[in-house]
Amino acid sequence: MSIQQSAIYVASSDLHGQGVFAARDIDEGEIIEICPVLLIPKSELPHIRETMLDDYYFDWGDDGEWYALALGYGSLYNHEYDPNADYGMDFEANTIDIYCVRTIKAGEEICINYNGEPGNLSQVWFEK
Repeated sequence: MSIQQSAIYVASSDLHGQGVFAARDIDEGEIIEICPVLLIPKSELPHIRETMLDDYYFDWGDDGEWYALALGYGSLYNHEYDPNADYGMDFEANTIDIYCVRTIKAGEEICINYNGEPGNLSQVWFEK
């Protein structure tokens, strides 16, 4: 299943280059985007790390053998420790689902916590 909607768009971001923004108000609990993923086997990760994709993949699954590149806008959401959105990984459907955790106003940037859960204050890799 794929949700394509004009509720979001990509534009320049004050946080980091470009980001995903709300084109309309988005309500808490609303699904923002369902992003299909391209799976990358662990054996190919060294090649990915030598490219600009190094900061855009997600750990995938429980066994550490796979990584995922989110399609759609999935790899363009910027990080915040107190985000307005969260994501869940659907390993059966091979999707990363982005959903609203508090009301997002039109024009507001949509952010997720790269640590995997809102409120996790662990330092992320690009701030070290």
